[in-house]
Amino acid sequence: MADNRVQSVERALMILNTFRTGEDAWTLAQLAEKTGLYKSTILRILGSLERFGYVMRGEDGLHRPGPALLRFGRDSTTADYDAVIRPYLKRLRNETGETASFYVRDGDERVCLLREIGHHELRHYVEEGSRLGLDRGAAARALVQPHQNDGVHISRGERVPGVAAIAVPVFDSQGGQLGAITLSGSTESILSSRQDRFIELLREAARQIRARF
Repeated sequence: MADNRVQSVERALMILNTFRTGEDAWTLAQLAEKTGLYKSTILRILGSLERFGYVMRGEDGLHRPGPALLRFGRDSTTADYDAVIRPYLKRLRNETGETASFYVRDGDERVCLLREIGHHELRHYVEEGSRLGLDRGAAARALVQPHQNDGVHISRGERVPGVAAIAVPVFDSQGGQLGAITLSGSTESILSSRQDRFIELLREAARQIRARF
């Protein structure tokens, strides 16, 4: 009977399974010891896993499970994004009246994982689970280039005419990027005298979320 195994896939699964052993973060040396793979092989595979959001590398150099693993029912020992982050989105929505959203990166796309629709008659509407490109929009830049512009990203009519957004990246306590939170609405409402206040609220929400992860 033909051997239909794909070695690169099996190696990637070996690495992913390592993150299910109870440890939250791993060094390259630890992954090599656990899997028996060469470090060069692990680095190559980690690059692909990071690109698709299954693994993230923090500022401390440690590797952790990425947000894409949420789709596969991560167990109760892992952080519950909905339970932790949605209350902050509701607070942002209630304080500003604008649509508040949380995006994660999935390969070459971004996914609106959580969303609370604004109260204004003219508001930005996006469905939870919507997949968008990374070439346009404040949230896209916050995911791709989180540290640029002091971590504040603003878009005006890039994807939808008349709609503007402000986004900031969200990190965990170890420096790994979880995603990005945004406030979006009409250009007149977002890019107004309240813009600085919106930025302050987003940054504070990001800081509080970081403390929970």
